Amino acid sequence: MFHRLAIVVLILALPLLAAAAPQSQGLTSVEERPSAPDFSLEDMDGNLYRLSDFRGQPVIINFWATWCPPCREEMPSMQRAWEGLREKGVAMLAINVGESVDTVFQFTANYPVEFPLLFDLDSAVTEKWPVRGLPSTFVVDPEGRIVYQAIGGRGWGDPELLEPVLDLRID
Repeated sequence: MFHRLAIVVLILALPLLAAAAPQSQGLTSVEERPSAPDFSLEDMDGNLYRLSDFRGQPVIINFWATWCPPCREEMPSMQRAWEGLREKGVAMLAINVGESVDTVFQFTANYPVEFPLLFDLDSAVTEKWPVRGLPSTFVVDPEGRIVYQAIGGRGWGDPELLEPVLDLRID
């Protein structure tokens, strides 16, 4: 019980930490390239998404929350990135940390997105990933390993930011 409480307190403090951190525009390479923890999460319509279903293609996975100012700021650029990536063999998933479907549905009225928004209602998935602040984004290679990360907001519409992701595609 204490562990879950500590996670909740940490997640509530994350927006302050992410907002205070400088907003770097690049991706950080993950040298050890650990296997990405698999998950099964539902979207707003109840469709089930498993990370393992995306094996064979790069996947951008963003952990976020509606109450997180840097998350709200970066969401439109993630949508712009998705518009350029969806036909190029790259998947994008955004995992909402601990909020209800109704809360996220209201959020999307002001921040419409077309890529899947998934729900980690009890933060069980988030606890398995190396999330150190919100937003946190990870790039998983076609073999299922975490190869890049971005802690804090990014301008995802920047083609330079997406080059390393596109380079992961298997032709």
